[in-house]
Amino acid sequence: MLHFGYESALRLVRLATPVLSRGEGKLARGLRGRDDQRGHLEGWAREHRDPGLPLVWFHAPSVGEGLQALAVARAIRRSRPEVQLAFTHFSPSARGLAESMVEAGDVDVAGYMPWDLVSETGRLLDTLSPSVVAFTKTEVWPGIVRAARRRGIPMVLVAATLPENAGRLRFPARRILRGTFGSLVRVLAISPEDGARFQFLGVRPDRVRVTGDPGVDSAVERADQAREDAPWARALADFVAEVAPEAVPGGAPPALAPESEEGGGGAPILPGVVAGSTWGPDEEVLLEGMERLGSLRPRLLVAPHEPDEAHLRPLEARLDRGGWCHARLGEVEARGSATGLDAVVVDRVGILAHLYRFLPVAFVGGGFHGQGLHSVVEPAAVGRPVLHGPRFANSLAAAELGEGGGARVVADADALARALRHWGRDPASLEAAGRAARSWVDRHRGAASRTAEALEGWL
Repeated sequence: MLHFGYESALRLVRLATPVLSRGEGKLARGLRGRDDQRGHLEGWAREHRDPGLPLVWFHAPSVGEGLQALAVARAIRRSRPEVQLAFTHFSPSARGLAESMVEAGDVDVAGYMPWDLVSETGRLLDTLSPSVVAFTKTEVWPGIVRAARRRGIPMVLVAATLPENAGRLRFPARRILRGTFGSLVRVLAISPEDGARFQFLGVRPDRVRVTGDPGVDSAVERADQAREDAPWARALADFVAEVAPEAVPGGAPPALAPESEEGGGGAPILPGVVAGSTWGPDEEVLLEGMERLGSLRPRLLVAPHEPDEAHLRPLEARLDRGGWCHARLGEVEARGSATGLDAVVVDRVGILAHLYRFLPVAFVGGGFHGQGLHSVVEPAAVGRPVLHGPRFANSLAAAELGEGGGARVVADADALARALRHWGRDPASLEAAGRAARSWVDRHRGAASRTAEALEGWL
């Protein structure tokens, strides 16, 4: 009965696609993307699938989870280059990542996950003939599970995460999902605590294994691959040179002079801030807190989670009200300089891991938004201390970084201003926080290889 109701609801949504796919919202873009790529994965399978080779089908909901899957895919490529790899995603935000994975040879084919109907997922399973289906982090789809179980295809959850407050653990979700999660042959969890909670969803204890978070390895790889010669990066050189000379090739270490609590005294340099994956509520707290520092407020690079016009225009209007001199990164790149600006609005995706290198402090968004905190691992991977809001129960990394001194929770604008004043007065504490952040990353590396090794049994 549950399955019948689930498929009936999906079919109704699909019937409404002509109406729901209008506009530029995430739902509309996702529906159009699915329609555009209809048959893409099956077409690749018919032409390029070698039935004599194993294939791993990775699925991830969006970009963050896709990066975790990417790290595992690369680890498999290194140890078993003959294995074929497929990647699907749910959110349109991950489309660019999926395309780049194919271009770089990290996977053989990528695209939207089909409608989660047994008829459609079963057809794709028959053409792809995967050795194993690897869901990522939290997203396990009932239709694929049902179809794969019928065909005897094993299903695994990698980078498995289940926070204590997860909705899946509450009634009725827990009751509804027990059959789906109970069909997983292995749960490769990021921590013992996360692994233990999957037992409440019907996963047998002997099927749980702790391998860590492959997102840490992914963040380190992206940090190491950052391009200093990109046109947009060169255009930002004068913007960051005064605040963080070490971000500019050949630059000296940062000079952070002390200042009084009131903000006067010798024009000191406060830390500059890179704000990543922000939403409107995050930006309001961030800007208000920075504005309370008066003439000593830090320079700002702000990269919204969704840098579309619907988000960028209100953000720019808020910067105008706060008296910021700002421009979009595209404009800065076009003129080759950010001279005279005190804020740059990032109007693209895919460069955040590099941006965190540019200024001494990171502010990670989501902590004031219902979506929950975004990745704090990327700034930690480049040794940047992290500020974030109070909604971080979904992030084990944020909790552990905070315990180790690499991150600080800021409950409101006052707390954010105090944190920046503190680091401005005490450069040694800023540097120590950055070292603590990177130290946490170094201790957690290797999860991608451990996860890949755990998948070997099905290859």
